[in-house]
Amino acid sequence: MRLTQSCDYALRTLMYSATFSHRLVTIQEVADQYQISKNHVMKVVYELGKHGYLESVRGRGGGFRLARPMKDINVGDVVRTMEPFELVECFGEGRCVIAPACDLRSVLNEAMLAFLHVLDRYTIADLVANRTNELALLLGAQKPTD
Repeated sequence: MRLTQSCDYALRTLMYSATFSHRLVTIQEVADQYQISKNHVMKVVYELGKHGYLESVRGRGGGFRLARPMKDINVGDVVRTMEPFELVECFGEGRCVIAPACDLRSVLNEAMLAFLHVLDRYTIADLVANRTNELALLLGAQKPTD
């Protein structure tokens, strides 16, 4: 299974925001740090905001931050939000001619649920726990120790 680029960027943006939770983060900063398109980050931040993961602050000195504590942001929920999960044509609108006699859809659905079950055990806090200082240094900025 491969996650979409948007989902990857969403998880990394949330991790970045969690790492620098003591301040606002900008779209340009995330794009620069991860060396990804500013337009992609903008779309991801918009989607994450729309679903209540990030909150934006407009104006000079604005940016975004986590909308809720990192321990309350479930990785499985984020992936469900960002992924279309149409593993094969018969998951979507398309109709397969062998669907009535095929178990592929149910097998793939079972595998997808197992994948999501593992992700449901983790939060953004788990991804950055005890690593925020290291992540901050790797991303080029020091985070003050609490």
